[in-house]
Amino acid sequence: MTSFDYLIKIFYKDIDQMGLVYYSRYFEFFEQARTELLNNIGIKVSGIEESGYLLPVISATCNYKEGAKLEDEIIVKTVIEGMIGIKLKINYKIYRKSDNHLLVIGNTLHAFTDKKYRPKRPPKLFLEKFSFISPD
Repeated sequence: MTSFDYLIKIFYKDIDQMGLVYYSRYFEFFEQARTELLNNIGIKVSGIEESGYLLPVISATCNYKEGAKLEDEIIVKTVIEGMIGIKLKINYKIYRKSDNHLLVIGNTLHAFTDKKYRPKRPPKLFLEKFSFISPD
């Protein structure tokens, strides 16, 4: 399994009136961590797009256990779970760094498409990077 830990510090811009990270920000944290995971294994999002592919999110979930607060440092543990056909599933767990307490669990499901959003077989680059993928 391909995984990556991404560190984020919570700033005032991230919190709501209750002093907790605003719920939608976690989806932004997922995106940042996903992009860094791909970069870490040598796949740039811009490179995917330049090769004629898009990788839109077709489903996203987020289960909140506890909210992060101002100045917390959080770790987004990102794991590529696998692929089924043209779909790629990525899981996320967010922990508070200071005590390793689990705050959030989520996932995103992506589909490989062309630039007109028509389904497309995954690019060779993905097939080469992941041992859990077996081409048809």
